[in-house]
Amino acid sequence: MEENARKRILCPLDPKHTVYEDQLAKHLKKCNSRERPKPDFFIQDINAGLKDETEIPEQLVPISFLSEEQMGNLIKKLRKASEGLNSTLKDQIMSHPALHDALNDPKNGDSATKHLKQQASILGNIEKLKLLGPRRCFVEFGAGKGKLSHWVDIALKDAEKVHFILVEKVTTRFKVDGKHRKKNSVFERLQIDIQHLCLNKIPLLSKEKLPVVGIGKHLCGVATDLALRCLVETYAASCEERNEEPLAKRVKNDKTEKEINTLAKEGNEKNIPEKWTPVAGIVIALCCHHRCDWRHYVGKEYFRALGLGAVEFHYFQRMSSWATCGMQKTSLEASNISTKRKDKQNDGSEEHDDGGYRITDDSTESLPGFLTVEEKKKIGHLCKLLIDQGRINYLQQKGFNPALQYYTDPLVSLENVLLTALPNHSSSPETTA
Repeated sequence: MEENARKRILCPLDPKHTVYEDQLAKHLKKCNSRERPKPDFFIQDINAGLKDETEIPEQLVPISFLSEEQMGNLIKKLRKASEGLNSTLKDQIMSHPALHDALNDPKNGDSATKHLKQQASILGNIEKLKLLGPRRCFVEFGAGKGKLSHWVDIALKDAEKVHFILVEKVTTRFKVDGKHRKKNSVFERLQIDIQHLCLNKIPLLSKEKLPVVGIGKHLCGVATDLALRCLVETYAASCEERNEEPLAKRVKNDKTEKEINTLAKEGNEKNIPEKWTPVAGIVIALCCHHRCDWRHYVGKEYFRALGLGAVEFHYFQRMSSWATCGMQKTSLEASNISTKRKDKQNDGSEEHDDGGYRITDDSTESLPGFLTVEEKKKIGHLCKLLIDQGRINYLQQKGFNPALQYYTDPLVSLENVLLTALPNHSSSPETTA
C-alpha cells in the first residue's frame, strides 16, 4: 500500500466486506445489509405457531449418546405410532407438454434433466387437481430462481388474470421472473422469511382477491410447516372472517358469452372453481425433515394424541435423515462420509434436493450398531411418514382433503414425496396415508 493510502475498515453492518473509513457514514446509508423499513406484509412470527417453553427440554443429547435401550424404546414408540399408516404411497409420476421441448433438449446435463422431470411432474399434478387455470394467484414458497412459477406461466399461455408471488428469504442470482412480460401475468418477488409473511397485507392479493394456489419444489423442513400455516391459518381464516367476496367467486355469473366461449376453446373453463375459497389448493414437494422444528410443526396435536411430544419429535426428525443420507456398511466408510459432511459444513455449501449424503447435519454420525443399514433406512422413511401424517391431520382439521404421493422416481430425487390438498368441497385427491 502507498504511504498515504486511504484506510479500509470492516463494515460494522456486515464484516464480510470493507469500506473506506472516510466514507463510512455515506456507506451506512446505502449498504445492502442496513436495516430497512419493514413492509406491511411483515408481521413478526405470524406463522411461527405457539411457543410452549415447558414442553421443550433445555438440552437434548445427540443420537450418538443414546444407549441401545433408549434407542430401542424410541424405535418401539415410532413403530407403534405408525401402525395402520400406509408406508407405500401411490405413484403419481406425471409430466406436462409445456416442458416437452426442454426435457428433450440434448444440451441438458444430468442435473438439469432431473430438475425438469420434477418440475414437469409437479405441473402435471397441479393440472390433475384442476388448479391450472385463469383467475388465480400462485404463491411459490422457497421460490429460489422461480423456475416452478416459470413453467406454470408457460403452461397457462394467455390465461387471464394470473398472478405469481415468489417468496424467498435470501437474495437469489439468475432469477427467471424478469423474463415474463405477458400482459395477463403479473410476477412479484418478496424477499421475506415465510415465518413473518402475512398474505392478507400484500396489495396485489387484497386488491384482486383471487383464490391462492400454494406451490413449492423441495420446501425444506420447517419451511413447509410455516407455509401451511401461512396459507391455512393466516390467510384463509382471515379472509373467511371478513366474508370477502372475491372477483373469482362471481366469475361464472359475470362472464360475457364471448368470455365463456374463449375459455371453453382454451380448455380453461373446467379449471374455474365452482365455489370460491381463499386457498384453492396446495401442491408442495417435501424435503429435509431433519430440519423441522417442534415449535413451528403443524402436527403437534397429532403427535400428542399418539402419546408423543417434543422429545420424541426431536429424535424422529433427526432419524428421518437415515432415509436419504447414503449410509455405508463399514465404519471406515461411515467415517469418511462424516468427514466429507464436516468439510461441506466448513466450506458453507449445501445440496439437499437430490439426496445422497449431502445432508449437512450430525444426526447420522455414530449410528446405533444393532441396526442394519436397511433397517435404518426403513426407520428413516417411517419418521418422514409420521411427520408428514401430522401435516395431513392438520390439513384435514382445517377443512382440506390432503394426500401424499410419489411424484418422481427415487433415482431422480430421494426426496420424492408430494403433498397435495384441496378444500373439502372440491374434487379431492385420494387420501393415501
